[in-house]
Amino acid sequence: MSRLALVTGGTRGIGAATSVALKQAGYRVAANYLGNEEAARRFTDETGIPTYRWSVADYEACAAGVARVEAELGPVEVLVNNAGITRDAMFHNMTPAQWREVIDTNLCGIFNMTHPVWPGMRERRFGRIIIISSINGQKGQAGQVNYSAAKAGELGFAKALAQEGARFGITVNAVCPGYTATDMVAALAAPVREKIVAQIPIGRLGTAAEIARCVVFLASDEAGFITGATLAANGGQYIA
Repeated sequence: MSRLALVTGGTRGIGAATSVALKQAGYRVAANYLGNEEAARRFTDETGIPTYRWSVADYEACAAGVARVEAELGPVEVLVNNAGITRDAMFHNMTPAQWREVIDTNLCGIFNMTHPVWPGMRERRFGRIIIISSINGQKGQAGQVNYSAAKAGELGFAKALAQEGARFGITVNAVCPGYTATDMVAALAAPVREKIVAQIPIGRLGTAAEIARCVVFLASDEAGFITGATLAANGGQYIA
């Protein structure tokens, strides 16, 4: 039987492209979502990928969600931690709620999702944990102190957990997309988008499909010697 991949935030944007790309690569896929039930139903109708609703910011909901997925579909062998939110504000205007919401979803969310699947991966001596971080977790971004802090924390999470998982055949890696043509970027004012594109040496936004191909590679057997790594897909905008 093909391996099961679970993608959080898996029905829209990069998450949707990743869910579809993994299915096309031969994986069985389950997609988690939270906010848009209509979009999730449409996604399932169009792709045949089952969807499951819970908040990654809630540990108990994650544990229950993973248990349900595994009861219905089998053990999760590939976990893509993609779910994330923004609550942008300059730091002097940022509220404690804006800070907590982003940290709870983007950073705590990867703990909440990874912790329930980790024992099974250790027991089976195989697993792939892939975290969708961000260029702004590498370089920082004004107006996104909360988001940049969370995304940088995700990179530390991957580097540390990779060292624990290696002897059990579990790899833990991060993908750092640059600015990508998703609903989040489309919501920016046109002058802001033009300024962003002007900073990208390749001269365009990335596509969700390009990020998804990075994930498919890291999930594969061929990537078994890669762990604790950060794969940047940003058109040359930031080179670490």
